[in-house]
Amino acid sequence: MCLGDYKICVYAICKNEEKFVDRWMDSVKEADLVVVLDTGSTDNTVEKLKERGAVVYEEVINPWRFDEARNRALSHVPDDMEICVSIDLDEIHEPGWRDVLESEWKPEYTRVTYPYIWSHHDDGRPDQKYIREKIHRRHDFHWVRPVHEVLQYTGEGTEKELWIEKLVLHHYPDVTKPRSQYLPLLELSVKENPLDDRATFWLGREYMYYQKFELAIETLKQYLNIPTAMWKEERSAAMRFIAQSYDWLQNSSEAMAWHLRAVNECPTEREPYLPLAKLAYRQNNWAQVFSTVQLALAIPTKSTSYLMEPDCWGADFYDLGSISAYYLGLYEKALEYGQEAIAKRPGDERLQLNLELFQKKIQEQAQKDSELTQEQV
Repeated sequence: MCLGDYKICVYAICKNEEKFVDRWMDSVKEADLVVVLDTGSTDNTVEKLKERGAVVYEEVINPWRFDEARNRALSHVPDDMEICVSIDLDEIHEPGWRDVLESEWKPEYTRVTYPYIWSHHDDGRPDQKYIREKIHRRHDFHWVRPVHEVLQYTGEGTEKELWIEKLVLHHYPDVTKPRSQYLPLLELSVKENPLDDRATFWLGREYMYYQKFELAIETLKQYLNIPTAMWKEERSAAMRFIAQSYDWLQNSSEAMAWHLRAVNECPTEREPYLPLAKLAYRQNNWAQVFSTVQLALAIPTKSTSYLMEPDCWGADFYDLGSISAYYLGLYEKALEYGQEAIAKRPGDERLQLNLELFQKKIQEQAQKDSELTQEQV
């Protein structure tokens, strides 16, 4: 381990993550100390971590909750450590992260926020990008919420946070891990604190994922009525999830009403426009599809929040726009959108056939215009 201006400890929780150990330890080796709480691995995770130099504690958390596990891990971090870095084993900081952190950190700071690359394209380029805040000073912090846990500041006065753009954390998730434990833990989280707007939002979203649409609608409406639920982007997301739930329940009028509310709540992000355009498409409302697409494509910048949806920045809007333009007789615009769609989704046979149809219509229209001109002459 290397020593610098500050004593830095990386800490984590894990279970059956043997395949990530070497990559993770290579990433965190810049710390002075690496502390891991293993919560019941049955593979070689513990042995491999110890071989690579981590200090490993083993404890079963029963009943399971993520905040308790992380607090137990944090409790094993020595008191003389000055900076604590919480990193899961499926995450890695870019090499040189310690120098970047130490060059910016001062003792008066309470925590650091930094870019978090949640997902990557197949070629390794960043895809979904959020903000993370899991680096903090040793004392005055503890974890809260049974799931989707967050660090809560418990010190005196207000926090002093530091943003470090170059301190990038990458996430390479284990897609084989089940989400089955999330729903009961979210239900517990809301039961413990019914006024926790973020937990209530996540619970409503989880009900939607589980196709419990009535519960999703009820819970997300409850979220919208919580006084602290003020973030417009998240409120808009709740409204579109309500709309999508109504859509699944075949209540198209309520679905449309809530989609429109979602757009009105946050018109500066693309996310609420896409499901609205898709619903209008299914209703053959080509004018609404076209206008919705135009409004969405006028938004040039992605959200940096966890609510950003990659589909809003792919081919979908252009595909919908080309089809609606075709049915509206706007063949040149259909061709323009169709070309953009296939550029973003090359090799799609349907998009290619659409493109050929648009080109044919333009040629036919040109021929008709030429014949009409000749008749007038």
